Amino acid sequence: MTNNTTTAQKIPTLTKEDFVSDQMVKWCPGCGDHAVLSSFRKILPEIGVRKEDIVVVSGIGCSSRFPYYVKSYGFHGIHGRAAALSSGIKIANPKLQVWMITGDGDSLAIGGNHFIHVLRRNLDINIMLFNNRIYGLTKGQYSPTTPTGQKTKSSPHGIIEHPFNVGELAIGAQGTFFARAVDTDPKLMMEVMLEASKHKGASLIEILQNCVIFNNKTFTDITARETRDDNQIHLKHGEPMLFGKNSDKGIILKGTKLEVVKIGENGIKEKDILVHDKYQWESGIHLLLATMAPPKYPMALGVIRSIADFTYDDKMENIIKQEKENNPIKNMDDLLNSGKTWDI
Repeated sequence: MTNNTTTAQKIPTLTKEDFVSDQMVKWCPGCGDHAVLSSFRKILPEIGVRKEDIVVVSGIGCSSRFPYYVKSYGFHGIHGRAAALSSGIKIANPKLQVWMITGDGDSLAIGGNHFIHVLRRNLDINIMLFNNRIYGLTKGQYSPTTPTGQKTKSSPHGIIEHPFNVGELAIGAQGTFFARAVDTDPKLMMEVMLEASKHKGASLIEILQNCVIFNNKTFTDITARETRDDNQIHLKHGEPMLFGKNSDKGIILKGTKLEVVKIGENGIKEKDILVHDKYQWESGIHLLLATMAPPKYPMALGVIRSIADFTYDDKMENIIKQEKENNPIKNMDDLLNSGKTWDI
């Protein structure tokens, strides 16, 4: 406790303005990325980390301009390789808090292999995946999350593929933390960002983000004022899964499937509604929640899964420490004089 207090005293008081860079933000007016950036800058002073210990890493895409707009250390990488860069940075300097900013094209297509393995390894980094269901920077081609049948510049007859569900993919890759938010709800975005920053391991936030130019209103059924009460459910740990304008709808488990019910109908009472447990080790319910979508179900928002497990970087640090202690070579002189030597 004393050590934590001492560390906290050394961290200067920071504000949102301390994380505003001198770079012009070059996103389209109305783009959801603006709200994500504002929310991120607001939470950074609250996480209790020095600016020098924060690194923002990205690949390629509209979302990947993020490092330029945050006054911290940053790395703008190449397409699909943000996970590899983030891994190297974290392993080289474990004290850094690494934020990996990526998109549905960047991480689920060319970067798909790296993405699933950084989750499987449970490296202690924070990942924000902006999902706008389109390639925005390259002008409107379909992405791995674009719905089947949608016509785009690269699918004029409609998409003939199944889209990825980000949460299903993450939990299937043994992810220990998965949350979801929408760009129209800054408060929720800040809540899940703060929780992600505290999680020990790979934390993934999927942000449903609107591209006003190439895929406008793709999430309108979830975000529109007329439908959002019935099409969103905000999960809170330890509380029943209720939603609707009057909080009179809920989720129950019937057999192996989730079912939407209404309190008061067919004898349903609030005590029958599932209570959210984000710490539940078994992934079954979390997986079902992550795959819910309108019109049959509401979209699950908030922290869906957050379990404790060992991290790759901690294991690596322990191995390095043990090797240093057991290795007779302690410095360069020891190395040069080890084995056979010759005088010339």
